[in-house]
Amino acid sequence: MSPRLTVIDLFCGAGGLSEGFRQAGFSVLAGNDLFLAAGKTFEATHPEAKFFGEPIQDLSADRLLKETSLRRGELTCLVGGPPCQAFSVYNHQRGMHDARASLFREYLRMVEGLSPEWVVMENVTGILSAGDGEAVGAIIQSLNDLGYAVEYRTLKAEEYGVPQERRRVVFMGNRIGAPIVWPEPTHGEGRLPFVTVWDAIGDLPKLENGEAPSERLKYRSAPFSDFQRVVRGNAVTVANHQASRLARINEERMQHIPEGGSWRDIPHELLPPGMKKARRCDHTKRYGRLRREGLSSTVLTKCDIHWGAYIHPDQNRSLTVREAARLQSFPDWFEFAGPRTEQYVQVGNAVPPILGRKIAEAVLDAFERMAESALVAAE
Repeated sequence: MSPRLTVIDLFCGAGGLSEGFRQAGFSVLAGNDLFLAAGKTFEATHPEAKFFGEPIQDLSADRLLKETSLRRGELTCLVGGPPCQAFSVYNHQRGMHDARASLFREYLRMVEGLSPEWVVMENVTGILSAGDGEAVGAIIQSLNDLGYAVEYRTLKAEEYGVPQERRRVVFMGNRIGAPIVWPEPTHGEGRLPFVTVWDAIGDLPKLENGEAPSERLKYRSAPFSDFQRVVRGNAVTVANHQASRLARINEERMQHIPEGGSWRDIPHELLPPGMKKARRCDHTKRYGRLRREGLSSTVLTKCDIHWGAYIHPDQNRSLTVREAARLQSFPDWFEFAGPRTEQYVQVGNAVPPILGRKIAEAVLDAFERMAESALVAAE
């Protein structure tokens, strides 16, 4: 095991995965991403780390080692989530023919050059079927060839305290002979109750449709859930909380949608033309209003009410960036840079920090088990 716990985050985005590792006690040394708005967020929220805002193809392992004062083999963990559009279930043309699918090979190139003790790679569930499993097979075989024992699982974010239905495929491996340990679910049937939408966002300031204050806002109430207490920390005001302006026709539509309702509750004459012929079983979450006591649907790169259930539970507007960030489990001190549209992208593309922390803690658990086994063997 390295003298200190270190992590480098490739395809880091705003840094949700590295934030989770930091919460677990790792030092974040560097991040890389081509999305410069996300890079500004990463730099502001990870001041101890070096950010490389360039195509990963232009970044060498030797340069990373030099800039982080590491020698090959010293890094504890290399994490990353190669861009997932080629594998997403929302991309019906997905597959290995997509040029973006080859970006995971850049991650593997960095594994070879850095030789970290551990590797953690995450992606959307669409990667499991892309190319009839070719992507998964290539990842596992390539890591095996580099000397890593590796496993993968689909993790459900809500089972770890994230107030959102979200599935991520996680590959985890190491070259040091440690067991691969997976985080045990903590929430759900027979465990702690799920963290609900209202547990997550109920204390945030009220806004009207289109209300976009430029200043930070005071909270709506004192924190009333453990989740709120954790994400607020010592903060007394909140940023990134502005409501997008929806057209008047959408204001009319939302007035007919009850909590937990959807487009089916909108009078036929108010429906968009393309939806007037839709079957009741189609577009199940479009124009959906979240339920206070339920989980959020998956936070995507837009909180667009035409896409899914992104209407606030008790206000006639779409979710703000801060509300989306709460549903992703980002702490409130984590401010997102760039235009608001790019802030939504940063939030929607991120690994929830709570899920990242649970993965990091599983790595620590594996270290402990390996040390215990070594002690037993020495007796």
